Amino acid sequence: MDNTASITDIDYDTIVIGGGIAGVSIAYELAEHRSVAVLERESTLAYHTTGRSAATFLESYGNAVVRALTRSSREFFTSPPEFVDGPLTADLPLLVIAGEGELDALHALHDAVTATSNKHAGTVRHTSVALIDAHEAETINPMLRPGYTDLAMVDYGSLELDVHGLHQGFLRGLRRRGGAVMKSAGLVSARRERSAWLLEDAAGNRLRARTVVNAAGAWCDDVARMFGAAPIGIQPMRRTAFMVPGPKTIPAEFSAAPRTMTMSASEDFYFKPDGAGFLCSPAEETPQPPSDANPDDLEIARAIERLNEATRLEVRSVSTSWAGLRNFTADRTPVVGPDPVVDGLFWFAGQGGYGIQMAPALARAGASLADSGGLPVDLLEAGVSAAALAPGRTALAA
Repeated sequence: MDNTASITDIDYDTIVIGGGIAGVSIAYELAEHRSVAVLERESTLAYHTTGRSAATFLESYGNAVVRALTRSSREFFTSPPEFVDGPLTADLPLLVIAGEGELDALHALHDAVTATSNKHAGTVRHTSVALIDAHEAETINPMLRPGYTDLAMVDYGSLELDVHGLHQGFLRGLRRRGGAVMKSAGLVSARRERSAWLLEDAAGNRLRARTVVNAAGAWCDDVARMFGAAPIGIQPMRRTAFMVPGPKTIPAEFSAAPRTMTMSASEDFYFKPDGAGFLCSPAEETPQPPSDANPDDLEIARAIERLNEATRLEVRSVSTSWAGLRNFTADRTPVVGPDPVVDGLFWFAGQGGYGIQMAPALARAGASLADSGGLPVDLLEAGVSAAALAPGRTALAA
């Protein structure tokens, strides 16, 4: 239900703060056994980080916990449940290229990815990852400038994701389970009365819930303070993206090559085909307060310089640009679990730049921790632990 009319004095088992992919995914999972409502401060769901994602599934991206959650989400993406309308994936191999001075970074990434794959080879499907020479890299992506790449790593299991389809699928599933969604409903006040939270939102709704899930993205610490909880140190990091037209001269072999996402081993740029042009990014991480992020022209200029050095894109102009916030904790691992001090407050925060690709598994983890205090067996076997996700873990104080 959308709040086209005011809704007052409604009781729910759980209220989720935030209507991005984090909020709607855990709301869907919780709604199997609870009455659930989602409160979104904006007039449009997924307005901030979710709606500005690069839309990729990269098992070789992030730390060990993130990679485990990503691997555990693959089956959902490749064989989505019936409430998802249509396929969610397309093949999009990841190519990580190393020029002079980047070889150590590439070897470190390869070692970390293959060590994880070997450790859990018997419990999860892992991607085919290999180190390749410059010629092979230029064959996979003919847009690379000959002679730039010294060594590369290819991950053939990477995918392109339909972020809108994923978000709408979780939203559809939530509504089928009786969940409510309220837009333009930013939280105004919260107070504890006996064993319930009494909330008021910007639309004038007065709501009661036994549990509140904090899935407010960049605003998670602000929301926590409203409940009397200590912040966990969420740091929003701006990332800029932009579209460029294709070059005047396209290598003949490019049309026969697979669509590929390519990034530098030092993670200072990436690009991938998108329609008739290319989606590019400087892959920067610039701290800034929670806000409606704007692209950085200086970062775009820096990325164009790097792209023209490493590729044959011949970037001369930008078609459009945008930016989003990626919200990290100190140890770059999500925070999922009950607040260690404040009763009835549950954290679902700090997804960083990996929120889309690990959404299905992380939502199952959150719902399981909320319902039983433990994790599903498959996530434990994949290498995820409740302690690694816990809001009170020592790493958050680092």
